Amino acid sequence: MKEMLTPNTRLRLQDIIGRIADSRPVSLRERIYVQKFADRDASVWSWLRRAQREQRRGEPETDLERFMDQMDLMGSIDFKGFDSNREDLGDWFSGAPGWLKRS
Repeated sequence: MKEMLTPNTRLRLQDIIGRIADSRPVSLRERIYVQKFADRDASVWSWLRRAQREQRRGEPETDLERFMDQMDLMGSIDFKGFDSNREDLGDWFSGAPGWLKRS
């Protein structure tokens, strides 16, 4: 069963994630705090992914990029798809958050 985020927790997470997106200082303790929630909650994981993409490449420039970003469809620039001839599917998903691994 998915736990609901309290309003204070959600605001704290969004503040930290916003600082990550803006490349402002975030302590190790704060990063661990966010990751703990991202590992259990798909919404937090999505917020964190979006912030990390924004940190790497900045704001989307076109309407299509903005739409894809809002839909969480923007992959990382250096993304490499799964190659069944060289990779094991289980290994490819090994970096996925716990909520996705259980799906």
